[in-house]
Amino acid sequence: MDAVTYPDEKIIAFVQENFIPLQIAHDAIPLSRDFNIKWTPTLITLGIDGREHHRSVGFLNPEDFISSALLGMGKFHFDNDRYQEALSLFENLISRHPGSDYVAEAIFLRGVSLYKHSGDRLFLKEVYETLSSQHPDSEWTKRASPYRLL
Repeated sequence: MDAVTYPDEKIIAFVQENFIPLQIAHDAIPLSRDFNIKWTPTLITLGIDGREHHRSVGFLNPEDFISSALLGMGKFHFDNDRYQEALSLFENLISRHPGSDYVAEAIFLRGVSLYKHSGDRLFLKEVYETLSSQHPDSEWTKRASPYRLL
C-alpha cells in the first residue's frame, strides 16, 4: 500500500481530514500483540478510548481504502449510539462507492441505525428487501433474513 494507496492524493487528504494515523510494523511489540496484528497491512479503526470498531487485513486500493474507512468511521458512531452521524457515513459509502464490497454491510448497518434512531421496525424489513435485491449472495443478506418476517 506504500507504493499505490498511501501516496494517492485523495487518500492523503482523506486521512488528514478524518484520522490520526499511526503506522507500525507488524512485529512491533507490544502494539502488534495488543492489537492482534498477524499480517500486513492491517488497518484498524480505533475510537478515542482505544476500542476497535473496524479491521481490514490485506491490500486495499485507494477506492477500497476510502470505502473501508467510511465503514469504520460509521461503525465507530454506531457503536457509540450516535446514529445520525453513523447514518451520514453509511449513506456516503452507499451513494459514492456503490460497487464497493463494503456496501452490503453499510446497507445493513444503515437500516439498523434507522431502526435504533426511530424505533420503526419497517426499516429492518427494508434492509432485507434492499439487500436481497441488490446483494442476494451477501452474508449481510443472510444476516438480515429474519427481518423479512416483520
